[in-house]
Amino acid sequence: MSPNLSLQRKFVSPEIVFGAGCRHSAGNYAKNFGARKVLLVSDPGVVAAGWVGDVQASLSRQDIDYHLFTQVSANPRSEEVMLGAEMYRSEGCNVIVAVGGGSPMDCAKGIGIAVAHGRNIIEFEGVDTLRVPSPPLILIPTTAGTSADVSQFVIISNQTERMKFSIVSKGAVPDVSLIDPETTLSMDPFLSACTGIDALVHAIEAFVSTGHGPLTDPHALEAMRLINGHLVEMIANPADIQLREKIMLGSMQAGLAFSNAILGAVHAMSHSLGGYLDLPHGLCNAVLVEHVVAFNYDSAPDRFKVVAETLGIDSRGLNHRQIRERLMQHLINLKQAIGFHETLGLHGVDLSDIPFLSQHAMQDPCILTNPRSSTQRDVEVVYAEAL
Repeated sequence: MSPNLSLQRKFVSPEIVFGAGCRHSAGNYAKNFGARKVLLVSDPGVVAAGWVGDVQASLSRQDIDYHLFTQVSANPRSEEVMLGAEMYRSEGCNVIVAVGGGSPMDCAKGIGIAVAHGRNIIEFEGVDTLRVPSPPLILIPTTAGTSADVSQFVIISNQTERMKFSIVSKGAVPDVSLIDPETTLSMDPFLSACTGIDALVHAIEAFVSTGHGPLTDPHALEAMRLINGHLVEMIANPADIQLREKIMLGSMQAGLAFSNAILGAVHAMSHSLGGYLDLPHGLCNAVLVEHVVAFNYDSAPDRFKVVAETLGIDSRGLNHRQIRERLMQHLINLKQAIGFHETLGLHGVDLSDIPFLSQHAMQDPCILTNPRSSTQRDVEVVYAEAL
């Protein structure tokens, strides 16, 4: 009998170290990779919070030299990646360490790709375009949401085109992820809300994605349970390290799920929106999520029912239309509880922008695994609903 290839699944992940204080072991891991000099990628806010200083001290304890690169925007740009690659070469680095949220981590991934291939990062848009292994990469996330530290995604902004592009490849998975909940203590409530919603959307989209499977479902469901159960409380009690750990763990599990199951229309549309308006990624997700769930529900009703139940909705005696309404309302209530009342219109999006946004969303790899196959017209309608 020939094997059924459609049922085969692969699962990629970095070596993961999870726990308070693990950022202090960055030097040990860099030493294990034979680091002579590290390109340390971060941004000014993370430096100000003190987390970079901890990593610098850890590298110094191992007598490892480093060059600090912090020219990273909130949505990392292709020219910043190329500047970082130039620094890596001119400084004689052989290992990359990034400390920060999704932006420094994506920038660091991009730098590794550009250095390894000796080409511009914009040439690698798409799926499985990487041919050469990147230098050793150690990522230390300081937000609980993007999961760039465990995923095979790299999201870079092309400012000249006013759009974001995605690189999806096993070659973009970092070597080591040091996930330290203490580093999220410096997040303000808005950033905690943005990244928390991002992680929840990762979990929901991965669970209903056409790429889901038995290796990703448990991670997606546990992420939903942890984030739904603790995000509001964590934002209200920002100094509670146990709540931080639960959200960080939820974010990590969501990352493992979406990195392997891929995502859907929320992220395709969110990438387009974030590239166009240079908005925080989590905010874009928050504005779109219930509209996309409503659009997708009938294409995967049994899976969305499980999502609703995992988020604490009692579905006994309800038909799918009623479950869909309750799930949408639950998502709206959760968003409002953590301070989101946004619409696209509030951020300056106009009906005339929608064709441009939709055209770019249709070119995003995430649209391919959305449970409902979508035309550009479908995407335009969902954007219009979110105005």
